Amino acid sequence: MSIWMQIATVVATSVAELWAAIPLGFAFGLHPILIGAASAAGSIVAAAVVIFFGKSLRAWLQRRMTGNSKRGGRITRIWDKYGVAGLGFLSPLITGAPLGAAVGIALGAKPVKLFVWMAAGIVVWSVILTAAVAMGLLTLTGGAAG
Repeated sequence: MSIWMQIATVVATSVAELWAAIPLGFAFGLHPILIGAASAAGSIVAAAVVIFFGKSLRAWLQRRMTGNSKRGGRITRIWDKYGVAGLGFLSPLITGAPLGAAVGIALGAKPVKLFVWMAAGIVVWSVILTAAVAMGLLTLTGGAAG
């Protein structure tokens, strides 16, 4: 498989799940910086699509969540305690970017503000998770990762 197909596969995987994309990039033997960037890009695209274009998903979530804070569980508690910043920063790790973005919009977050916090959270978690895997590979193999 060409490097461009590997990168595209990592990006496409991170659209659905950041946690799966990073180990996949390492399995392909990509450089950690490339893995982190590709993973972040895919998750940011997924969040943007949901935030700015997912009207029917947002409407469905709003109908389900309106007036029932217990239904949202952990995400609703994060929203209640930390607001859009906490939700945007933590949801890429806890629920994944697309679902976190949809929940944020359903809870009333302003789209641009949510996107900025989601993008920041995605970048931070991509760096942390990529570094964690890279350091684990360095420890396991005794050599350089990537």
